[in-house]
Amino acid sequence: MTTAWLVLAVGDEDRQHGGNDGYDDDPSQHYSWDDTVHHHARIAVGDVIALWDKKQLLGLGVISEIETGSEIKTLYFCPECKKADFKRRKRLKPTWRCNKCPAMFEEPGSKQRRVVTYRSRHGETWMDGRGLLTGRQLRALCDSPDSQLSMRPARWERLRDALLALDGIDFSDLDLDDDKSQDSGGSTADSKQRRKIAGGHRISKVRTRVGQKPFRQQLLNDYGQVCAFTGPAPAGALQAAHLYSYADEEEHHEWGGLLLRNDVHSLFDRGQIGVNPGTGCIEVDDELLGYPAYAELHGRAPQVSLRPEHQVWLAAHWRQHWTARVTVPASRAPQPVS
Repeated sequence: MTTAWLVLAVGDEDRQHGGNDGYDDDPSQHYSWDDTVHHHARIAVGDVIALWDKKQLLGLGVISEIETGSEIKTLYFCPECKKADFKRRKRLKPTWRCNKCPAMFEEPGSKQRRVVTYRSRHGETWMDGRGLLTGRQLRALCDSPDSQLSMRPARWERLRDALLALDGIDFSDLDLDDDKSQDSGGSTADSKQRRKIAGGHRISKVRTRVGQKPFRQQLLNDYGQVCAFTGPAPAGALQAAHLYSYADEEEHHEWGGLLLRNDVHSLFDRGQIGVNPGTGCIEVDDELLGYPAYAELHGRAPQVSLRPEHQVWLAAHWRQHWTARVTVPASRAPQPVS
């Protein structure tokens, strides 16, 4: 049975509780906490983590790793009753009001203590769910709906069913094992046995790109059946690749695309293949150099003539994905094993 956690992620400007200075969270990649938080040691690898900002769901993922450490942390408390339960008053003075006693104050008391720190990693399976569920709906899914804790246990099955009731939800990237055995005495091999994969169909709403078909046809007219990086290929294996994020632009820019083979297009979008604006040659991510089909592209010139507009878009793609990397020069790229 998979455990889910509803965890609070808010920016400094939205924080009301004054007991600490907050955490350096990046909701789509990692979540941080320490041993001053209730349930701090219960959350585990394999659990679903759903992040929210009090108003709505932000997204969810499966925890792949939890890093632990230690640091000195400043903790704040009410100067009257010494409790850490007080909130900011945005428009009134004094700024802080204690929830445990009538005290109101401008500066809280403070002390330092060493804490155990935790950071979960879930970016590989992150599913953006911003706005899919409201804060009220999320609270109702928790084991204790009235809880005020920043970490709240819930049943994954209830969260899953609430999301599946919406249109267009796909959990394929979450890689969950919903059939975890409750018997801890089973062998490792038994716990990884193949499971039956559900089939059938369901109806969902799909957002379709307007103009994609004529955009592809224009590229076929311009270049024929040629992948810009690998060379001639059947039309059925070629996709119309935007050299920029169409999701952000929502426009088919003139000379803003090239034909790319299906697999190459996917790797290009992930930033694992690009064109170095300094050399004009294709470069591939170090992880791909062990694959002959991709290693042979490293250092090769594109297989079609690029216009200045293409070069501008490709340079922007390079800056986005490649500028901070240390890459293998094409002249020293390892030879793939044949």
